[in-house]
Amino acid sequence: QVALLDIDICGPSIPKMMGLEGEQVHQSGSGWSPVYVEENLGVMSVGFLLSSPDDAVIWRGPKKNGLIKQFLRDVDWGEIDYLIVDTPPGTSDEHLSIVQYLGATHIDGAVIITTPQEVSLQDVRKEINFCHKVKLPIIGVVENMSGFICPKCKNESQIFPPTTGGAEKMCQNLNVSLLGKVPLDPQIGKSCDKGQSFLSEAPDSPATLSYRNIIQRIQEYCDQHHFQEEKII
Repeated sequence: QVALLDIDICGPSIPKMMGLEGEQVHQSGSGWSPVYVEENLGVMSVGFLLSSPDDAVIWRGPKKNGLIKQFLRDVDWGEIDYLIVDTPPGTSDEHLSIVQYLGATHIDGAVIITTPQEVSLQDVRKEINFCHKVKLPIIGVVENMSGFICPKCKNESQIFPPTTGGAEKMCQNLNVSLLGKVPLDPQIGKSCDKGQSFLSEAPDSPATLSYRNIIQRIQEYCDQHHFQEEKII
């Protein structure tokens, strides 16, 4: 049972990517009901509260914080095994709020996404530093758009050259786990635009194999984290 919470307040893309665009949130006696992709996958996003997908959310920090708190307090998620929180890039209000509000729940950790080039890695180093400062465990880093394998000639091209060693070198330097590298695949973008599951649409893609390996590593980390907590208790 998985809950997906989108706290990218100004750029809520999860409804589009999950094929839920145009869906509405319903209120019940127990609170807001998530919008379900499948019986075991519920989603909540500010995108469901907008009259149009093109509406701009022009809010200052306190209003963003209030909505995030409401999503955590008033949404009837039911019994769930995983709560996945999608955040915007950066280290701003949304990140501080979610860490603060979930602090007592012993968050398993953060999965940090980067691309290979140094411009992206500069920002990601700040994200890693943020996690250390707020004592948020880091599950690991994923390098996205990591090379492109031509479907015809099978040669690999570095569209975003890792001029400083990419995520692998950064993780070694900062003593952080590299969960995996996801190669560029045009089908990923198409699947997101259509709200379809990329893993189902392209089961034989190298990117699918990479995704599955990353998922397995995250699950292993979470299982180990829970086991250690139980020993402490």
